[in-house]
Amino acid sequence: MTISEKVAYLKGLADGLELDKESSKEGKLIGKIIDILEDLGFAVEDLEVEVEAIADEMDTMAEDLSDVESLVFDEWEEEDDDCGGCCSMLDDDDEDTFFEIACPSCGEDIVIDESILDIGEVTCPNCGDKFAMDLVDEDEEGEDKE
Repeated sequence: MTISEKVAYLKGLADGLELDKESSKEGKLIGKIIDILEDLGFAVEDLEVEVEAIADEMDTMAEDLSDVESLVFDEWEEEDDDCGGCCSMLDDDDEDTFFEIACPSCGEDIVIDESILDIGEVTCPNCGDKFAMDLVDEDEEGEDKE
């Protein structure tokens, strides 16, 4: 039994009691309560219809998304298999290179990435001191000495 059907049943009971909805205080109150329940019942039924429509649309979108995922990830896996481990979709240049250096003030190890090296100055997160860094490639340094 839906809410609207239940409210209609209550309305029928109230009519069967032959309440005076015009002059009796109790009759007016019961009549107004039933009218409000009737409005609420219609509103709930409208919401139920809308929720069902939205749920159907979401199911359709989920199926479409599943199809797209299949296409994208299947192609990605095929490219992964074809390239022998060097997939063009995963560019190694995008990965950050990290370096570990010791702070000259406190001696604690600091992990920095390549973008910090380009700046040339580092602030130690442990002691707060700033220090400049000279970028010297160890291979180049060895070649200069020879």
